[in-house]
Amino acid sequence: MFTEYDLIPISALQHFAFCERQCGLIHLEGAWAENRLTVEGKQLHERADSDETEVRGDLRIARGLRIRSLKHGLVGRADVVEFYRDEAPGAVELEGVDGRWRPIPIEYKRGRVKFNSIDEVQICAQALCLEEMLGSVIEGGFLFYGKTRRRHPVTFSPTLRHATTDCVERIRVAMASGKTPHARYQKKCDRCSLYELCLPKAIEQSQQVREYLDRSVQDQPPHDPG
Repeated sequence: MFTEYDLIPISALQHFAFCERQCGLIHLEGAWAENRLTVEGKQLHERADSDETEVRGDLRIARGLRIRSLKHGLVGRADVVEFYRDEAPGAVELEGVDGRWRPIPIEYKRGRVKFNSIDEVQICAQALCLEEMLGSVIEGGFLFYGKTRRRHPVTFSPTLRHATTDCVERIRVAMASGKTPHARYQKKCDRCSLYELCLPKAIEQSQQVREYLDRSVQDQPPHDPG
């Protein structure tokens, strides 16, 4: 079990999966900057982060729910958790509310469905927190994409759960080192809001020059003073 001081922000999983250097800049060095993409993401999350609870008959909608897991060492907020009245196994009791309820986390994303598991890992981390807090097993959730205005279902399979806990462990090791990874320019760098702080092209070139000089010095024959 981890302590409150050991908890990793769930948002770090998204940053780490996108770029390990970005994760280091944000979570080790405290760097941040906005661009069009981050602003659009904030606008999409405005209502989801409102801390409101809405009731629609047999549906309760909690927004901006604060969550954590001491078992996995995670902390963050769930954009939306929908609770459906349900007496089936896995449903939970909510304090001050009659009946039993089945929780389903929903994460909001500004773009479209990705061809990798970055978003799925993030919402799975939310499910791990909710399972610990509620004492239940959550089978699936949804990713809502702003571009398509559609929900994409996510099943919290053993494979996805393993990928999520593996990502958390790799982040923990990286952050324990206290070192931000070196810059390596890739095409995706152009979309990063930290581009002007990271300067991946310039830093990568300076690193290459330094490595070249180091190799040149090592390859030089010993100096003969005679």
